[in-house]
Amino acid sequence: MRRYGQFCPIAKSAEIIGDPWSILIVREMLLGSSRFNALQRGLPRISPTVLNTRLKELEERGVIIMRRLNGQRGHEYRLTAAGRELSAVVETLAVWGMRWARDEMGPGDLDVSFLMFDIQRRIDKTALPEGETVLCFQFTDVKNKNFRRWWLICQGNDVDLCYEDPGKDVDFYATSSLRDMICIWMGDIPLSKALKTGIVQLTGERHLCQTFPKWFTLSVAAKTRRPTPRERRSGELPR
Repeated sequence: MRRYGQFCPIAKSAEIIGDPWSILIVREMLLGSSRFNALQRGLPRISPTVLNTRLKELEERGVIIMRRLNGQRGHEYRLTAAGRELSAVVETLAVWGMRWARDEMGPGDLDVSFLMFDIQRRIDKTALPEGETVLCFQFTDVKNKNFRRWWLICQGNDVDLCYEDPGKDVDFYATSSLRDMICIWMGDIPLSKALKTGIVQLTGERHLCQTFPKWFTLSVAAKTRRPTPRERRSGELPR
């Protein structure tokens, strides 16, 4: 890990969580991921080697612990008290990033895999009908045709995510560009406006289309208000 050679607590903290990927690993664990594969789904651009290295470093620093799964092969990762205390740090970074950093977002940041994994874990299953419900999200501007369509298979408390056709009858389709869906998900485009103007088009079972705003709950950061141009110029914080 990087050493700054200072006794300042900010410097010492940055030595632990300031390396590439470390704070994002903590973010994923705060959102409920505890298995290696789940962490990879939330961080699709990290290599298995780097992820394994970062997990070992965080364990050595007392941020996480690794435990064997009872009666199963493999391990799970859990935050320690020190790791859980980073929740406030991650929340503050999320608010700051929504307000001040997202203007730097370029085409390379439009990660369809991360978007769909975030949607998967945020679906409000209580707002869906009983039994199995198959949802399909289609992105018109994704160049790789293998990742233009994604399926969510919802049943009970389980939501499975597929980028290959699962061979099931689809109950609901949402179609848009990837950029527009990310803007909707992050709260940049109000969902009501997107539906009214056709930025996102819904087809399928009438009930699922009508209740879309209830079960499609948006990102946890979507409620953060971004500064207006005037606020940016004056340095005022959004109210």
